[in-house]
Amino acid sequence: MSADDTTIAILHQTLIDQLIQSQNLTSPRIEAAFRAIPRHIFLPNIPLETAYSDQAIPTKYENGRAISSSTQPSMMAIMLEQLDLQEGHRVLEIGAGTGYNAAIMAWLVGSSGQVTTVDLDADTAETARTNLTNAGFPQVKVVQADGMLGYAPNAPYDRIILTVGGWDIPECWLEQLAPNGRIVLPLSFNGPQLSIAFDKHPTHLESVSVRPCGFMRIRGPMAEPSRQWALGPTPGLTLDFTSGPDTPANISAETIYQWLTGPTRQHSTDIRATPSQIWRNLILWLALHEPAFCYLSAAGEMFDSNLVPLLLHYESREQRWKMTVGLLGEDGLAVLGRTLPSRKRQSKKETPFLLAVHSFGPNTELAQRLTNHVRAWHLSGRPDARALRVLAYPATATIYTMPGQWVLRKKWQQFVIEWVNG
Repeated sequence: MSADDTTIAILHQTLIDQLIQSQNLTSPRIEAAFRAIPRHIFLPNIPLETAYSDQAIPTKYENGRAISSSTQPSMMAIMLEQLDLQEGHRVLEIGAGTGYNAAIMAWLVGSSGQVTTVDLDADTAETARTNLTNAGFPQVKVVQADGMLGYAPNAPYDRIILTVGGWDIPECWLEQLAPNGRIVLPLSFNGPQLSIAFDKHPTHLESVSVRPCGFMRIRGPMAEPSRQWALGPTPGLTLDFTSGPDTPANISAETIYQWLTGPTRQHSTDIRATPSQIWRNLILWLALHEPAFCYLSAAGEMFDSNLVPLLLHYESREQRWKMTVGLLGEDGLAVLGRTLPSRKRQSKKETPFLLAVHSFGPNTELAQRLTNHVRAWHLSGRPDARALRVLAYPATATIYTMPGQWVLRKKWQQFVIEWVNG
Protein backbone atom coordinates (compact mmCIF):
# COMPACT_ATOMS: atom_id res chain seq x y z
CA MET A 1 0.00 0.00 0.00
CA SER A 2 1.44 3.36 -1.04
CA ALA A 3 1.69 6.38 1.27
CA ASP A 4 -1.23 7.99 -0.54
CA ASP A 5 -3.31 4.84 -0.17
CA THR A 6 -2.48 4.72 3.53
CA THR A 7 -3.53 8.36 3.97
CA ILE A 8 -6.80 7.74 2.16
CA ALA A 9 -7.53 4.64 4.23
CA ILE A 10 -6.90 6.48 7.50
CA LEU A 11 -9.04 9.48 6.50
CA HIS A 12 -11.80 7.21 5.23
CA GLN A 13 -12.01 5.00 8.30
CA THR A 14 -11.67 7.98 10.66
CA LEU A 15 -14.73 9.61 9.08
CA ILE A 16 -16.79 6.44 9.55
CA ASP A 17 -15.61 6.18 13.16
CA GLN A 18 -16.82 9.77 13.71
CA LEU A 19 -20.25 8.94 12.30
CA ILE A 20 -20.52 6.03 14.72
CA GLN A 21 -19.33 8.08 17.70
CA SER A 22 -21.90 10.79 16.93
CA GLN A 23 -24.59 8.03 16.80
CA ASN A 24 -25.65 9.12 13.34
CA LEU A 25 -24.56 5.72 12.02
CA THR A 26 -25.86 2.74 14.02
CA SER A 27 -26.63 0.05 11.43
CA PRO A 28 -23.82 -2.52 10.93
CA ARG A 29 -24.89 -3.09 7.30
CA ILE A 30 -24.78 0.61 6.45
CA GLU A 31 -21.47 0.95 8.31
CA ALA A 32 -20.04 -1.84 6.14
CA ALA A 33 -21.25 -0.07 2.99
CA PHE A 34 -19.64 3.21 4.06
CA ARG A 35 -16.37 1.44 4.89
CA ALA A 36 -16.36 -0.37 1.54
CA ILE A 37 -16.89 2.69 -0.69
CA PRO A 38 -14.40 5.59 -0.67
CA ARG A 39 -15.93 9.06 -0.91
CA HIS A 40 -13.01 10.72 -2.70
CA ILE A 41 -13.72 8.78 -5.91
CA PHE A 42 -16.91 10.82 -6.20
CA LEU A 43 -15.08 14.08 -5.46
CA PRO A 44 -12.02 13.83 -7.71
CA ASN A 45 -11.18 17.54 -7.64
CA ILE A 46 -11.58 18.02 -3.90
CA PRO A 47 -8.70 17.81 -1.37
CA LEU A 48 -8.71 14.51 0.48
CA GLU A 49 -9.08 16.14 3.90
CA THR A 50 -12.20 17.92 2.69
CA ALA A 51 -13.61 14.87 0.93
CA TYR A 52 -13.38 12.92 4.17
CA SER A 53 -14.84 15.63 6.39
CA ASP A 54 -18.39 15.33 7.68
CA GLN A 55 -19.74 18.20 5.64
CA ALA A 56 -21.78 18.77 2.53
CA ILE A 57 -19.54 19.74 -0.38
CA PRO A 58 -21.01 21.95 -3.14
CA THR A 59 -20.12 20.69 -6.62
CA LYS A 60 -22.10 22.98 -8.92
CA TYR A 61 -23.04 26.66 -8.78
CA GLU A 62 -25.51 28.86 -10.64
CA ASN A 63 -25.34 32.64 -10.30
CA GLY A 64 -23.02 32.23 -7.33
CA ARG A 65 -25.39 29.87 -5.47
CA ALA A 66 -24.74 26.17 -4.94
CA ILE A 67 -27.31 24.01 -6.76
CA SER A 68 -25.73 20.55 -6.38
CA SER A 69 -23.53 18.94 -3.75
CA SER A 70 -22.27 15.80 -2.12
CA THR A 71 -24.54 15.30 0.90
CA GLN A 72 -23.05 15.48 4.40
CA PRO A 73 -22.09 11.89 5.31
CA SER A 74 -23.86 11.99 8.69
CA MET A 75 -27.08 13.07 6.96
CA MET A 76 -26.61 10.31 4.39
CA ALA A 77 -26.32 7.77 7.20
CA ILE A 78 -29.43 9.08 8.94
CA MET A 79 -31.53 8.94 5.78
CA LEU A 80 -30.23 5.53 4.73
CA GLU A 81 -31.19 4.15 8.13
CA GLN A 82 -34.62 5.73 7.68
CA LEU A 83 -34.86 4.08 4.24
CA ASP A 84 -34.17 0.57 5.64
CA LEU A 85 -32.90 -0.98 2.40
CA GLN A 86 -32.85 -4.75 2.03
CA GLU A 87 -31.18 -7.01 -0.52
CA GLY A 88 -33.21 -7.21 -3.71
CA HIS A 89 -34.95 -3.86 -3.25
CA ARG A 90 -35.67 -1.66 -6.25
CA VAL A 91 -34.83 1.96 -5.40
CA LEU A 92 -35.45 5.34 -7.02
CA GLU A 93 -33.19 8.21 -5.96
CA ILE A 94 -34.20 11.75 -6.93
CA GLY A 95 -31.08 13.92 -7.02
CA ALA A 96 -28.06 12.01 -8.35
CA GLY A 97 -25.44 14.49 -7.15
CA THR A 98 -22.01 12.90 -7.34
CA GLY A 99 -23.37 9.33 -7.31
CA TYR A 100 -21.94 8.52 -3.87
CA ASN A 101 -25.31 7.89 -2.22
CA ALA A 102 -26.41 5.72 -5.14
CA ALA A 103 -23.23 3.63 -4.76
CA ILE A 104 -23.93 3.04 -1.06
CA MET A 105 -27.48 1.99 -1.92
CA ALA A 106 -26.30 -0.31 -4.73
CA TRP A 107 -23.99 -2.05 -2.23
CA LEU A 108 -26.91 -2.47 0.18
CA VAL A 109 -29.45 -3.89 -2.30
CA GLY A 110 -26.88 -6.23 -3.84
CA SER A 111 -26.82 -7.87 -7.25
CA SER A 112 -30.50 -8.86 -7.00
CA GLY A 113 -31.61 -5.26 -6.46
CA GLN A 114 -31.66 -2.21 -8.68
CA VAL A 115 -30.87 1.47 -8.10
CA THR A 116 -32.14 4.17 -10.45
CA THR A 117 -31.00 7.74 -9.85
CA VAL A 118 -32.30 10.79 -11.70
CA ASP A 119 -31.05 14.36 -11.92
CA LEU A 120 -32.47 17.46 -13.60
CA ASP A 121 -29.12 18.49 -15.09
CA ALA A 122 -27.48 16.47 -17.87
CA ASP A 123 -23.94 17.35 -16.78
CA THR A 124 -24.61 16.30 -13.18
CA ALA A 125 -26.10 13.02 -14.37
CA GLU A 126 -23.10 12.36 -16.60
CA THR A 127 -20.67 13.11 -13.76
CA ALA A 128 -22.56 10.73 -11.46
CA ARG A 129 -22.50 8.02 -14.16
CA THR A 130 -18.72 8.41 -14.60
CA ASN A 131 -18.07 8.36 -10.86
CA LEU A 132 -20.22 5.26 -10.35
CA THR A 133 -18.40 3.43 -13.12
CA ASN A 134 -15.02 4.40 -11.66
CA ALA A 135 -16.15 3.17 -8.25
CA GLY A 136 -17.27 -0.19 -9.61
CA PHE A 137 -21.04 0.37 -9.81
CA PRO A 138 -21.83 0.62 -13.54
CA GLN A 139 -25.10 -1.25 -12.96
CA VAL A 140 -26.71 1.85 -11.38
CA LYS A 141 -29.14 3.39 -13.86
CA VAL A 142 -28.45 7.15 -14.13
CA VAL A 143 -31.10 9.20 -15.91
CA GLN A 144 -31.34 12.87 -16.80
CA ALA A 145 -34.95 13.73 -15.96
CA ASP A 146 -37.16 15.95 -13.80
CA GLY A 147 -37.32 14.12 -10.50
CA MET A 148 -40.75 15.59 -9.75
CA LEU A 149 -42.04 13.12 -12.35
CA GLY A 150 -40.20 10.17 -10.83
CA TYR A 151 -39.07 7.59 -13.39
CA ALA A 152 -41.91 5.31 -14.48
CA PRO A 153 -39.95 2.93 -16.77
CA ASN A 154 -38.25 1.20 -13.82
CA ALA A 155 -41.25 1.26 -11.44
CA PRO A 156 -42.53 -0.11 -9.17
CA TYR A 157 -40.00 0.78 -6.48
CA ASP A 158 -39.76 -0.67 -2.98
CA ARG A 159 -38.09 2.53 -1.85
CA ILE A 160 -37.94 6.13 -3.07
CA ILE A 161 -35.48 8.64 -1.60
CA LEU A 162 -34.93 12.33 -2.30
CA THR A 163 -31.51 13.86 -1.75
CA VAL A 164 -32.88 17.33 -2.57
CA GLY A 165 -35.35 19.43 -0.61
CA GLY A 166 -38.93 18.48 -1.50
CA TRP A 167 -42.04 20.46 -0.67
CA ASP A 168 -44.88 18.06 -1.51
CA ILE A 169 -45.44 14.47 -2.62
CA PRO A 170 -46.81 14.34 -6.18
CA GLU A 171 -49.20 11.58 -7.14
CA CYS A 172 -46.75 10.04 -9.63
CA TRP A 173 -44.28 9.16 -6.85
CA LEU A 174 -46.98 7.25 -4.99
CA GLU A 175 -48.10 5.53 -8.19
CA GLN A 176 -44.51 4.35 -8.73
CA LEU A 177 -44.07 3.25 -5.09
CA ALA A 178 -44.96 -0.39 -4.48
CA PRO A 179 -47.67 -1.36 -1.95
CA ASN A 180 -46.22 -1.21 1.59
CA GLY A 181 -43.24 0.70 0.17
CA ARG A 182 -41.40 3.55 1.85
CA ILE A 183 -40.47 7.05 0.71
CA VAL A 184 -37.85 9.17 2.51
CA LEU A 185 -37.56 12.84 1.69
CA PRO A 186 -36.51 16.21 3.10
CA LEU A 187 -39.95 17.84 3.29
CA SER A 188 -40.37 21.60 3.60
CA PHE A 189 -42.78 22.87 6.22
CA ASN A 190 -43.12 26.49 5.10
CA GLY A 191 -39.32 26.71 5.00
CA PRO A 192 -37.76 24.39 7.59
CA GLN A 193 -37.10 20.87 6.35
CA LEU A 194 -37.57 17.51 8.02
CA SER A 195 -36.28 14.21 6.70
CA ILE A 196 -39.35 12.01 6.99
CA ALA A 197 -39.68 8.30 6.31
CA PHE A 198 -43.26 7.61 5.23
CA ASP A 199 -44.72 4.12 4.93
CA LYS A 200 -47.36 3.66 2.25
CA HIS A 201 -50.84 2.56 3.31
CA PRO A 202 -53.87 2.04 1.06
CA THR A 203 -55.38 5.46 1.84
CA HIS A 204 -52.49 7.54 3.16
CA LEU A 205 -48.84 7.80 4.17
CA GLU A 206 -47.70 7.59 7.79
CA SER A 207 -44.39 8.75 9.20
CA VAL A 208 -42.17 6.23 11.00
CA SER A 209 -39.14 8.50 11.51
CA VAL A 210 -38.61 12.26 11.53
CA ARG A 211 -35.23 14.02 11.69
CA PRO A 212 -34.22 17.66 11.13
CA CYS A 213 -32.26 18.36 7.96
CA GLY A 214 -31.33 21.03 5.43
CA PHE A 215 -31.05 20.42 1.68
CA MET A 216 -30.88 22.49 -1.49
CA ARG A 217 -34.41 22.81 -2.82
CA ILE A 218 -35.55 20.75 -5.75
CA ARG A 219 -35.53 22.75 -8.99
CA GLY A 220 -37.57 22.64 -12.15
CA PRO A 221 -41.03 23.70 -13.32
CA MET A 222 -42.77 22.03 -10.34
CA ALA A 223 -40.43 23.38 -7.65
CA GLU A 224 -41.66 24.91 -4.39
CA PRO A 225 -43.49 28.25 -4.81
CA SER A 226 -41.09 30.27 -2.70
CA ARG A 227 -39.32 33.57 -3.00
CA GLN A 228 -35.71 34.45 -2.43
CA TRP A 229 -34.66 38.06 -2.55
CA ALA A 230 -31.11 39.35 -2.78
CA LEU A 231 -30.91 42.43 -0.59
CA GLY A 232 -28.63 45.39 -1.15
CA PRO A 233 -25.76 45.99 -3.58
CA THR A 234 -23.33 43.42 -2.12
CA PRO A 235 -23.95 39.70 -2.83
CA GLY A 236 -24.60 37.48 0.16
CA LEU A 237 -27.54 39.12 1.94
CA THR A 238 -30.71 37.08 1.32
CA LEU A 239 -34.32 36.87 2.49
CA ASP A 240 -36.27 33.63 1.93
CA PHE A 241 -39.97 33.07 2.44
CA THR A 242 -42.69 30.78 1.12
CA SER A 243 -45.20 32.29 -1.29
CA GLY A 244 -48.83 31.87 -0.31
CA PRO A 245 -52.12 33.69 0.20
CA ASP A 246 -50.76 35.46 3.28
CA THR A 247 -47.55 36.64 1.62
CA PRO A 248 -47.18 40.45 1.83
CA ALA A 249 -47.85 41.87 -1.62
CA ASN A 250 -46.76 45.46 -1.31
CA ILE A 251 -43.12 45.14 -0.31
CA SER A 252 -39.89 44.85 -2.24
CA ALA A 253 -36.29 43.85 -1.71
CA GLU A 254 -35.36 47.53 -1.78
CA THR A 255 -37.79 48.33 1.03
CA ILE A 256 -36.51 45.51 3.23
CA TYR A 257 -32.91 46.61 2.70
CA GLN A 258 -33.87 50.13 3.76
CA TRP A 259 -35.40 48.72 6.93
CA LEU A 260 -32.24 46.71 7.71
CA THR A 261 -29.97 49.71 7.23
CA GLY A 262 -32.26 52.03 9.22
CA PRO A 263 -33.10 52.27 12.91
CA THR A 264 -33.59 49.01 14.81
CA ARG A 265 -35.25 48.13 18.09
CA GLN A 266 -34.28 45.24 20.34
CA HIS A 267 -35.77 43.57 23.39
CA SER A 268 -35.21 40.31 25.22
CA THR A 269 -37.69 37.44 25.20
CA ASP A 270 -36.36 36.29 28.60
CA ILE A 271 -36.02 32.79 27.09
CA ARG A 272 -32.71 30.93 26.82
CA ALA A 273 -32.01 28.27 24.20
CA THR A 274 -29.13 26.34 22.66
CA PRO A 275 -28.33 26.26 18.92
CA SER A 276 -29.62 22.67 18.69
CA GLN A 277 -32.92 23.58 20.32
CA ILE A 278 -33.35 26.42 17.86
CA TRP A 279 -32.39 24.33 14.81
CA ARG A 280 -34.38 21.22 15.74
CA ASN A 281 -37.36 22.71 17.54
CA LEU A 282 -37.98 26.43 17.61
CA ILE A 283 -37.61 27.16 13.89
CA LEU A 284 -40.12 24.43 13.04
CA TRP A 285 -42.54 25.71 15.70
CA LEU A 286 -42.46 29.20 14.19
CA ALA A 287 -42.90 27.95 10.62
CA LEU A 288 -45.90 25.79 11.54
CA HIS A 289 -47.61 28.55 13.52
CA GLU A 290 -46.80 31.58 11.37
CA PRO A 291 -47.64 32.21 7.68
CA ALA A 292 -45.36 35.26 7.92
CA PHE A 293 -42.30 33.09 8.69
CA CYS A 294 -39.05 33.98 6.88
CA TYR A 295 -35.27 33.40 6.86
CA LEU A 296 -32.66 36.16 6.76
CA SER A 297 -29.06 35.11 6.00
CA ALA A 298 -25.64 36.58 5.30
CA ALA A 299 -22.72 34.88 3.57
CA GLY A 300 -19.44 35.83 1.95
CA GLU A 301 -18.59 39.51 2.35
CA MET A 302 -21.84 40.13 4.21
CA PHE A 303 -20.98 37.66 6.98
CA ASP A 304 -19.17 40.33 8.99
CA SER A 305 -21.88 42.94 8.54
CA ASN A 306 -24.22 43.78 11.40
CA LEU A 307 -27.32 43.73 9.22
CA VAL A 308 -28.22 40.13 10.14
CA PRO A 309 -28.48 39.50 13.89
CA LEU A 310 -26.54 36.40 14.91
CA LEU A 311 -28.78 33.41 15.69
CA LEU A 312 -27.06 30.44 14.03
CA HIS A 313 -23.79 30.40 12.11
CA TYR A 314 -21.36 28.10 10.31
CA GLU A 315 -17.70 28.77 9.56
CA SER A 316 -15.16 26.67 7.66
CA ARG A 317 -12.21 27.34 5.38
CA GLU A 318 -14.54 27.17 2.37
CA GLN A 319 -17.57 29.11 3.54
CA ARG A 320 -19.04 31.29 6.25
CA TRP A 321 -22.68 32.09 6.80
CA LYS A 322 -25.04 33.18 9.52
CA MET A 323 -28.80 33.22 9.61
CA THR A 324 -31.82 34.11 11.64
CA VAL A 325 -35.56 33.62 11.38
CA GLY A 326 -38.53 35.83 11.99
CA LEU A 327 -41.73 37.37 10.67
CA LEU A 328 -42.17 39.51 7.57
CA GLY A 329 -45.00 42.02 7.16
CA GLU A 330 -45.90 44.74 4.69
CA ASP A 331 -44.57 47.41 7.04
CA GLY A 332 -41.86 45.69 9.01
CA LEU A 333 -39.58 42.76 9.81
CA ALA A 334 -38.88 41.15 13.18
CA VAL A 335 -36.17 38.49 13.63
CA LEU A 336 -34.46 36.61 16.43
CA GLY A 337 -30.90 37.09 17.65
CA ARG A 338 -28.67 36.38 20.60
CA THR A 339 -28.34 38.59 23.66
CA LEU A 340 -24.67 38.20 24.52
CA PRO A 341 -22.72 39.68 27.45
CA SER A 342 -20.04 40.82 25.02
CA ARG A 343 -19.45 41.08 21.27
CA LYS A 344 -17.54 37.80 21.29
CA ARG A 345 -19.27 34.62 20.17
CA GLN A 346 -19.66 31.94 22.79
CA SER A 347 -16.97 29.29 22.45
CA LYS A 348 -19.08 26.26 23.38
CA LYS A 349 -21.50 25.24 20.64
CA GLU A 350 -24.29 24.26 23.02
CA THR A 351 -24.07 27.13 25.50
CA PRO A 352 -27.60 28.48 26.08
CA PHE A 353 -28.09 32.16 25.29
CA LEU A 354 -30.88 34.66 25.74
CA LEU A 355 -33.04 35.15 22.69
CA ALA A 356 -33.68 38.72 21.62
CA VAL A 357 -36.10 40.13 19.06
CA HIS A 358 -34.77 42.70 16.58
CA SER A 359 -37.38 44.85 14.88
CA PHE A 360 -36.93 46.74 11.60
CA GLY A 361 -39.35 49.11 9.87
CA PRO A 362 -42.31 50.97 11.38
CA ASN A 363 -44.27 47.88 12.51
CA THR A 364 -44.00 47.07 16.23
CA GLU A 365 -46.72 44.38 16.41
CA LEU A 366 -44.54 41.79 14.61
CA ALA A 367 -41.92 41.92 17.36
CA GLN A 368 -44.49 41.21 20.06
CA ARG A 369 -46.02 38.42 17.97
CA LEU A 370 -42.60 36.80 17.55
CA THR A 371 -41.92 37.13 21.27
CA ASN A 372 -45.26 35.49 22.07
CA HIS A 373 -44.43 32.55 19.80
CA VAL A 374 -41.06 31.99 21.49
CA ARG A 375 -42.67 32.03 24.92
CA ALA A 376 -45.46 29.69 23.77
CA TRP A 377 -42.85 27.26 22.44
CA HIS A 378 -41.08 27.34 25.81
CA LEU A 379 -44.30 26.88 27.81
CA SER A 380 -45.28 23.93 25.58
CA GLY A 381 -42.16 22.06 26.65
CA ARG A 382 -40.00 22.92 23.64
CA PRO A 383 -41.32 19.98 21.56
CA ASP A 384 -38.69 18.24 19.49
CA ALA A 385 -39.12 17.79 15.74
CA ARG A 386 -38.20 14.12 16.16
CA ALA A 387 -41.39 13.64 18.18
CA LEU A 388 -43.60 14.70 15.28
CA ARG A 389 -46.10 12.35 13.71
CA VAL A 390 -47.09 13.23 10.16
CA LEU A 391 -49.86 11.72 8.06
CA ALA A 392 -50.27 12.55 4.37
CA TYR A 393 -53.63 12.32 2.61
CA PRO A 394 -54.52 13.21 -0.98
CA ALA A 395 -55.50 16.84 -1.41
CA THR A 396 -59.02 15.75 -2.43
CA ALA A 397 -59.62 13.56 0.63
CA THR A 398 -61.96 14.57 3.44
CA ILE A 399 -60.05 14.49 6.72
CA TYR A 400 -61.00 15.03 10.34
CA THR A 401 -58.55 16.27 12.95
CA MET A 402 -58.31 15.83 16.69
CA PRO A 403 -57.31 18.46 19.26
CA GLY A 404 -53.57 19.03 19.08
CA GLN A 405 -53.43 18.32 15.34
CA TRP A 406 -53.26 20.81 12.53
CA VAL A 407 -53.26 20.57 8.76
CA LEU A 408 -50.76 21.87 6.23
CA ARG A 409 -52.41 21.82 2.80
CA LYS A 410 -50.31 21.64 -0.34
CA LYS A 411 -50.93 20.99 -4.02
CA TRP A 412 -51.01 17.17 -3.96
CA GLN A 413 -51.15 16.25 -0.29
CA GLN A 414 -52.55 17.55 2.97
CA PHE A 415 -50.35 16.82 5.94
CA VAL A 416 -51.85 16.19 9.37
CA ILE A 417 -49.22 17.04 11.99
CA GLU A 418 -49.01 16.47 15.73
CA TRP A 419 -46.40 16.20 18.46
CA VAL A 420 -46.85 12.83 20.11
CA ASN A 421 -44.22 13.07 22.87
CA GLY A 422 -44.02 16.76 23.63
